[in-house]
Amino acid sequence: MADQGRNGEKCGPRAIILARLLRLLCEEGILEPSRKSPVVRFQHPDKLQEILSLEPEAQGVHMNEILHLCHDIVKYSVQTCHPHFKNQLYGGIDPYGLAGAWLAEALNTNIHTYEVAPVFVLVECAVLRHVLNIAGFPNGDGIFAPGGSMSNMYGMVLARYKAVPDSKMKGLSGLPPLVAFTSEDGHYSVKKAAHWLGIGTENVVAVKTDSHGRMMPSRLTCCIQQAIAEGKKPFFVSATAGTTVLGAFDPLEQIADICHQYGLWLHVDACWGGTLMLSKKHCHCLKGLERADSVAWNPHKMLGAPLQCALFLTKEKGLMHHCNSASASYLFQQDKFYDVSFDTGDKSVQCGRKVDAFKLWLMWKAHGSNGFESLINNAMDASRYFKEAIQVQPGFRLVLDEFECTNVCFWFIPPSLRGQEENDEWWNKIHTVAPKIKERLILSGTLMIGYQPLPHKGLRNFFRFVTSCHPPPTYADMDHVWQEIERLGADLW
Repeated sequence: MADQGRNGEKCGPRAIILARLLRLLCEEGILEPSRKSPVVRFQHPDKLQEILSLEPEAQGVHMNEILHLCHDIVKYSVQTCHPHFKNQLYGGIDPYGLAGAWLAEALNTNIHTYEVAPVFVLVECAVLRHVLNIAGFPNGDGIFAPGGSMSNMYGMVLARYKAVPDSKMKGLSGLPPLVAFTSEDGHYSVKKAAHWLGIGTENVVAVKTDSHGRMMPSRLTCCIQQAIAEGKKPFFVSATAGTTVLGAFDPLEQIADICHQYGLWLHVDACWGGTLMLSKKHCHCLKGLERADSVAWNPHKMLGAPLQCALFLTKEKGLMHHCNSASASYLFQQDKFYDVSFDTGDKSVQCGRKVDAFKLWLMWKAHGSNGFESLINNAMDASRYFKEAIQVQPGFRLVLDEFECTNVCFWFIPPSLRGQEENDEWWNKIHTVAPKIKERLILSGTLMIGYQPLPHKGLRNFFRFVTSCHPPPTYADMDHVWQEIERLGADLW
């Protein structure tokens, strides 16, 4: 393959390394792995450090050595595009999103001002405008953030500014403690946000959830009333649309009623389940989303956009700028020769910010809304097939009778433990099953799947299985999961 550019001229060294790296990725099947190839070639840290030459050196190495290093890095990395990677709330990468990421990285600009990123600023505005309409915020605002945790923090800082406008200039000294509420199954980033914003993790109240992991409105009301009785100032409720483990959707309509009654900001962490709003068949899971004050959504999860790709949306236009603006005079001069309303960086907590919107925009242009919907419906259908398949397999037991998102949580009971009394000793043994099977799965390279306990619900270690849009899961892929677990767990205990 000749390393040539447009009009037949030879490429420079920068283009050559990129062309050869692309060839390496194609030859190794990284973007479309064979189902027969391993998901991971696991090595323990000490062994992997011996295999790879990782220390920087005084002299640069030859391009061939660079390519050899890249080959080894590919060889020993987890193949997240593999159909049998089911370990996290993300999976394979959308090819159009990857193309968008490569183009954006090559242009290497910052999206804080229109003058350095004219196309990308307009792209971000267009994508935000479209998603705001879908979410029910036609007059709202938003920004692409570096992950869902930062989006949740955006929600909390806007809520704080709305509740105590002087906090931006004067801080929180002398004020009653601010109190935030989230479900006991909500994401840990809410506590991290409270720490970073000076609210304090002890002022984040975990609201009890029902048996399916959904926040209980009656318990939220009790928690709010208790905080008021203690002389504190409730200001923020974080509901969840698609919890990390059980995939539960909090009852947004009822929570919105409570927030309206007490004058609290309602933020919805839809980082995982928010993708369902693009499906007419499944968007009912997010009923009431339009009543929220802010929303976080991560297309890099179920939808398969390249990491990172995360949106923060808010209903009130202009609030982000008022809350976050620092008016840096070297960036946001008001006497520029163009419309400075497109210098959107001042409403961000960051200065340097990647053009993440472009990845999602290119995906949307390529697939269209109908294409997205088909991908989402397929992922949901595959998870339903998996749930029904394991229900009839000996030794598999569901944690819940129904699941709202693509999450399916279950125990595997080895043959030696079936039919025994299910006392504490029995459950202690079951607790070790998922970790042991996962070890065998990773060492064999045939499957990666997550597990965890839920101590607040008295649940011992179980498997958490999820499907995402890429690569589009098949029924055969679903059968492979339970068959591998059964194969490698048959002799335990």
